[in-house]
Parts: sequence; C-alpha cells; structure tokens
Amino acid sequence: MTPLLSDATVQDLPLAVARPTYDRSKLKAGIVHIGVGNFHRSHQALAMDRLFSKGLALDWAICGAGIMPNDQRMLRVMSTQDCLYTLVQKNSDGTVDARVIGSIVDYLYGPDDPDALVEKLSSPDTKIVSLTITEGGYNFDQVTGEFIESNPDVQADLVPGSLPRSVFGYVTEALSRRRARGIPAFTVLSCDNIQQNGEVASRVFRAFAALRDPALASWITEFVRFPNSMVDRITPGTTEQDVEDVASLIGMRDGWPVVAEPFFQWVVEDTFTMGRPPYEEADVQMVVDVEPYEVMKIRLLNGGHQTLAYFGLLSGHTYVHEAASDPVLERLLRMYMELEAVPTLPPVPGVDVAQYVDSGIRRFQNPAIKDTLSRICAYTSDRIPKFLLPVVIHQLQTGGPIQLSAAVVASWARYAEGLDEDGNPIEVVDQLLDEITAAAGAQRARPLAFIENRNLFGNLVDDERFRNAYLTALQSIFERGAHETVSTLVE
Repeated sequence: MTPLLSDATVQDLPLAVARPTYDRSKLKAGIVHIGVGNFHRSHQALAMDRLFSKGLALDWAICGAGIMPNDQRMLRVMSTQDCLYTLVQKNSDGTVDARVIGSIVDYLYGPDDPDALVEKLSSPDTKIVSLTITEGGYNFDQVTGEFIESNPDVQADLVPGSLPRSVFGYVTEALSRRRARGIPAFTVLSCDNIQQNGEVASRVFRAFAALRDPALASWITEFVRFPNSMVDRITPGTTEQDVEDVASLIGMRDGWPVVAEPFFQWVVEDTFTMGRPPYEEADVQMVVDVEPYEVMKIRLLNGGHQTLAYFGLLSGHTYVHEAASDPVLERLLRMYMELEAVPTLPPVPGVDVAQYVDSGIRRFQNPAIKDTLSRICAYTSDRIPKFLLPVVIHQLQTGGPIQLSAAVVASWARYAEGLDEDGNPIEVVDQLLDEITAAAGAQRARPLAFIENRNLFGNLVDDERFRNAYLTALQSIFERGAHETVSTLVE
C-alpha cells in the first residue's frame, strides 16, 4: 500500500523531491493564517518555508485556521499529514519541480472549538494574523464600500457572549482579550487579491468593532496595523489528475497537493506592530507604498486575463494557454497591455514594465498550468469594473486609445448571453447573474442595454467615443464572430 505523506515518511521521499531541511519540532507558530487554501500554500507558506530552509525566523511558523464549513476537508488533510503537503511547480517546458512544504505546524477548525481559536489568536506568541478569505469575506457593499451590518453571521457575532462565527467575530474577540490582558495588538495582513487590501481590512474590521464596542474600535485604530500587500502567483484548483500525478512523483499519497506556475511575487507595505519575519530573504519586496505595484498587476495581469477570457472562450478555446498562444489573441493581449494599459500606470520603482509585459504573456502561455478560461470568466461583474474600466476612464480623460478595452467589454456582453457561437450553452457564473444576463438578452434589440448599468459602468454609456467603440465591436461580434473581430482589431 502506498504510504501517506507525514512526518514519519517524509525522509523516504525520492531524492529529486525537496523536503524540509529544518527541524520542524523546533518551530514555533508566530502567524495564524485564516483561510488556508491552494493560494496560501503556494505563496505565503512557501515564503516561510524558504526562510526556515535558511535557518531564519524559526519562531514565525504558521498555524492554519479555518472557519467555514468547506474548511473541514483541509482539517482532515492537515491532521492526517502532520500539516505537510506537496507543492509542484509546473514549468512551461513540461518539467516539474516538487517540494514538500513544512511551514504550517498546526491547524485549528474554529467551529469545532471557537474558544480554542480565539485563545490562539490572543496568545502573545501570535504576532501576525494573515488572511486569504476571498473578496466576499470582507463583507462590504461593492457599490458603496460600506460594511454590511445585516449579514446574519455578523449579527450573530454582535450578540453579547456569543461564540464567534465570522472572521470579524474571531479576530475582534481576540483583540478584545489582548487589550484586556495588556498584550500588544497583532498585525492583520490581508493576502487577498483586492486593491488596497490592507485599507479594506482596516475599514471593515474597525466597522465591526465599532458596532460591538466603540472603545475597542478606537484601540484598534490606534494600535493595529493593516499593511497593504500585492500577491501574484497563478495557482489553479487541484484536480484528481494532479493528485494521481503527485502520488507517482513522490511515491506517497498526498490528499491535497498544490500546483503552481514558476512566477512568484509578493509586495508588502512595511508596517507591523510586533515585528515581522525577514521576508526579504524569501524574495518578498518590502516597500513603503504598494499601490504602484498593485496598479501594474491589476491593469496588466488581471486586465490581461479579462482581455483573453471572453474572446478566447467564444473562439473555441478551453484553457488560458490555448488562448494566449493563438497568434491573433496573443496580439490582442500584447496590444491591450502596451497601447492601452501601460500608459495609465504610475512609475513602478525597480520594475522594467516592458519585461513585466513579456513575462505576463509567457505566464499565460504556460501549457502545464491548464488554467481554464471559464475560471477567469467567472464573477466578471466584480472583475472588469476594477481591472479594466480604470484603464478606459484614464484613457478617455487623456485622449488615449480605448478601442481594445471597449471590445473586451463587448466580448463580455456577448458571452453573458449564455450561448457560444455554435449555439451551445455557456455556464455564466456571476454574483449579478440575473441582472447581467437580462441585459445581455435585451441587447440584440437595444444594443446599449448591457452598458446602461451605471452601478457597473458608471457614466461610460454617455461617452460618445467609448459608446461608438463598444457598439462597433459588439456589432462585429454578432455579425462576424469573436475571432474575426479580433483579427480586424489587431490589424
């Protein structure tokens, strides 16, 4: 029978598989990470593993924490594998590099014992509480940015003496105990793909605390730090084939391995309350201001994904690498980045933006990652307004080109009709599904219907230059198809 990856078996791995070279029994958890998933394990946990391998920061190990029902699977895997897991880097030439990560030393599932997790967060040993809870986990209104007080879990956590249910309940209760016990406040480090994620985290946690105890909210404002950070590494969901491949590669069973691309970037604002690990030694960029890096990533990489997504799917492609390797779509991607997005960027210290563009295209073309277009087409009403429309608005204000960006919006409108060009159904996934599909369904008779949604598009429908570019692209997609439309755009 194939052995299970664990502390007892890790030394039996094949020589080609890297494994912890440090004594895990001597690690002490200084970080509690809420929301352990694939991205955390390919990114922040890897950074700490790199430090430990250099003999550094041994008191900054990670205690993972889950508070959602679907975190029970991670609890089972972490419990049976002594928190070890395999990270497989898939290179574009078809080779792979496997590494067993040992930086997570414990895992707590909040609903099993809420007080145990609160006490872990309250411990003086816990100096950083980091988060990957998805954008929805921050519980703010997408239009107003205000904290959503009516959330049932929030309401439950505001009942005096209740056991925590939400991330706000856990973190705020721990901060309340630390304040009462004279323990310094920890740093809350958001690692989610949200622009100005630290400022967002600060706003929503302080809003919750103010509802519970205004004096506590004031203490949090004064003493808790919420650094902004920018995270970047393509990390697809783990498939059953990945599990089988990893078992063959390492000669052991791993219940939940992680696969990722070679690229790794983490830019962090250097403001912490109780110190921090020497992240620089793990290829993390510590900076005064994250925003320029964040704007670059959002408008080039995330905006580039949106540029490929709908045109690629409507052109018959399934995977990102297929679309990015299609000569016509690759040309669209490069032209969007270079002609429309790059001119909108602020100066980015220490970054060659032309090289970053080239790197981004190569990343998208990596055939080993098998990132699906359907994944990056999902939840567009949250993505295009943040990733692409700031480029449009900047270019309209400065007289720059917007034809390609307007065409991307038109490709989303066509995709949102829910049928591909052969009449096959497309599964449209979006938090505003009914709203956007209704607008898409009306656009054959009323072509501006889709962009009349001012909550999504602001006043772009009133701008003649954008409106004309959008209508030209949409009509071309209807009459000639997506791929032929792109061919004309990039000539």
